[in-house]
Amino acid sequence: MLDMSSPPVFDLSQGRSDTLGAEFMGEGTNFALFSENATAVELCLFDESGKKELHRLRLPEMEGGIWFGYLPGVMPGQVYGYRVYGPYAPAEGHRFNHNKLLLDPYARELRGEIIWDDALHGYTIGEDDLSFDERDSAPFMPKGVVVDSQFDWDSDRALRTSWPQTVIYEGHAKGMTRLHPEVPEDIRGTFRGLASDAVIDHLKKIGVTTLELLPIHAFANDRYLVEKDLSNYWGYSTLSFFAPHAPYLHSGQIREVKETIRRFHKAGIEVILDVVFNHTCEGSELGQTLSFRGIDNASYYLLSPEDPRHSFDTTGTGNTLNVAHPMVLRMVMDSLRYWVQVMHVDGFRFDLASTLGRESEGFERDGSFFNAIRQDPILSGIKLIAEPWDVGDGGYQVGGYRWPFREWNDKFRDDTRAFWRRDPGMLGAISERLSGSPVQFNHSHRPATSSINFVAAHDGFTLWDTVSYNEKHNEANGEDNRDGHDHNISDNLGAEGPSEDEGIDTARLRRVRGMLATVFLSQGVPMILAGDEMGHSQDGNNNAYCQDNEISWLDWTKGRADLTQAVEALAAFRSEMSLACSRFADKPDQAEDGQPTSHWLHARGDAMTDADWADEDLRTVGMLMRQPSGDEVLILLNAGDDMDFVLPEGEWRLRIDTARPDVACDEAVSGQVPLGWQGVVALTR
Repeated sequence: MLDMSSPPVFDLSQGRSDTLGAEFMGEGTNFALFSENATAVELCLFDESGKKELHRLRLPEMEGGIWFGYLPGVMPGQVYGYRVYGPYAPAEGHRFNHNKLLLDPYARELRGEIIWDDALHGYTIGEDDLSFDERDSAPFMPKGVVVDSQFDWDSDRALRTSWPQTVIYEGHAKGMTRLHPEVPEDIRGTFRGLASDAVIDHLKKIGVTTLELLPIHAFANDRYLVEKDLSNYWGYSTLSFFAPHAPYLHSGQIREVKETIRRFHKAGIEVILDVVFNHTCEGSELGQTLSFRGIDNASYYLLSPEDPRHSFDTTGTGNTLNVAHPMVLRMVMDSLRYWVQVMHVDGFRFDLASTLGRESEGFERDGSFFNAIRQDPILSGIKLIAEPWDVGDGGYQVGGYRWPFREWNDKFRDDTRAFWRRDPGMLGAISERLSGSPVQFNHSHRPATSSINFVAAHDGFTLWDTVSYNEKHNEANGEDNRDGHDHNISDNLGAEGPSEDEGIDTARLRRVRGMLATVFLSQGVPMILAGDEMGHSQDGNNNAYCQDNEISWLDWTKGRADLTQAVEALAAFRSEMSLACSRFADKPDQAEDGQPTSHWLHARGDAMTDADWADEDLRTVGMLMRQPSGDEVLILLNAGDDMDFVLPEGEWRLRIDTARPDVACDEAVSGQVPLGWQGVVALTR
């Protein structure tokens, strides 16, 4: 480590503006920061703890708004931050305040955490945001750490699991293991615990090919939550797009993330990240100055065109990242490529992705961000999933994205819940979902794997809670149960919350199995929420974003083996039959060579008629699908009472029956098959 008793000196001959962040070059480190409107940038070097500031050095050069300098002898482990000089003119959108230590947007590792204090604001708390606060924020700020990106990947490579073979498991890096009895206690809730044999073996058992992690980028525990003794559990409040969230690191070092990903890859499981590029943790113009706001507010954020003093908020969080700016777009692209090329992740799910497509005229499916992704030789080949909405005008865009993006399909969630709740007139809607939602996705050369099918996700009721609660119960959030949405499409089946009534428990189990079977037997890509395969409940809390406790953590000791076995059977059947196709099915007399076909059957054994589709009391339907291989799969859904379904002529094999205790079976049947109430049957021939 460089002797810091005297200020180090920049080597002007080696400074580089083409790489941003703190880049270790072997014998020293190049520091580079983009700020188009700054007048000067100071690099602040700290001791190993990050508590004592040792030196302030003005970056000596600037090109194109990139301030940079090379420091010989600065090695990995060096702790640093920035102070940026420029106009403090909020009415013009500029909020430079050199008294505030700022985190490097490209920092790969962080030291310390946010300690909430009024000094973190660029203006004086108690006055309006035109005031100027002169207190030093460094004691309350996390700092960046110079890292060495070298790592022995041992021939690790991207798995590239095909979309038709993909089964996604949406989980939380901490919550999946915090209560896991088979994970050593000292590593529970960390990446090291996540990569334990117990977790990997479970995921493989239930057929998971792809683990989708809620945000692991460094994020802030918002001040208003901390003051209520709560915390930002979900992590949708990003502080850094490159550094992992430090509390998830048992070792404190980023190599732990790489070791985790390597272990999952060796087990044949992909890892994709939920990323939040639509906003940051700095909030509105009344929020804190931690990084982007103090580096260059007018470049990094969308500001009101009428009054740039104010943030332009399409995310409901106070600010919107300005990805239309080329250097902000570059930061996002650099982050994505970093996580793919250096950290080896296999893809991304984009939170509130519609915000990323907002141009001057509103949402643009061919906007600069999406086009940048589509042309990128690295990013265009990985898994890309959009949450296709935001809270702004015109933000709901399900089906509005281009290949290679896949999309979370909330229509699948809502229609599946409503069908199994026995809402009237749902046959047409559920047939759309079984078919891969062609009305939404069968256009613009998009494949039949464009829809990510789910009935529960982190936001909302867990699957078991959809059959256990009629109303949300978010009292623990401290907002008098006003937070969270009311459109749950749930039914407690006779008792609000846990019940020891055997009839209610049986009904709940049947309905949950039916919904899970709908997810796995539909065209598209199945996604299950961590814990849904074992009946995890959040006690009716449908907005547990701030519950870093037993409400959210998976309690593996209470898992329902009957549900886990059902998921295992459904995933195995889907894989064995190669049930998902890349092409949408067509009618048998209209399909092209190599295209799957499907048609719809009534329980009496003949084709559905217009009158059948219009019958609002009909709750049973069959989809007969012939695959390109010639195999036939008949899927029967019955949200009604016990009945018999007349089969097409010939001998069939009954393979899945969710009304049976073991779900999986292999029996020859012909003529007709019994359909249990709230049951799903799959047959092959």
